[in-house]
Amino acid sequence: MRVGRPIPALPKPDCDYCGMRARLVNPGDDGYPYAEDFGALWICSTCQAWIGVHGRSKHQTPLGRLANAALRDAKNRLHAALQPLVEAKMRRDGINVFEARGKALKWLITSMNLASAKVSVHALSLEQCEQAIHYIEAFQAARRKKTSTEGASS
Repeated sequence: MRVGRPIPALPKPDCDYCGMRARLVNPGDDGYPYAEDFGALWICSTCQAWIGVHGRSKHQTPLGRLANAALRDAKNRLHAALQPLVEAKMRRDGINVFEARGKALKWLITSMNLASAKVSVHALSLEQCEQAIHYIEAFQAARRKKTSTEGASS
């Protein structure tokens, strides 16, 4: 009999698209979607939706929600849209890429009123990713416009 804190159930995510239980696959397993080793994944073979696992997780905790091809594409575009902001933050403040990316994500999530302690890019829906990309593009366009008008008035 175990005494002390109860052990939480291991995460077994369900697919947001079909409701089926995802299964854990490792590099080399049947159904692993990548040729390279990107670590363990939770995958729904029916929908071809998957999500990675936290690197140091003993319990194979998923990084967020399972993502189909459209959501994976949106997340990649969101990361690409954030990259110039991350690089500017690194140059301006002399911080490392991890800290700069964390601050960029915190700014984005707070600006979009998604303020939650645990919200990350991995947890965003397709619509939220698209909104975030448009928000970043509008922010950068406004900064370029402001910079060009300041330069013209000098």
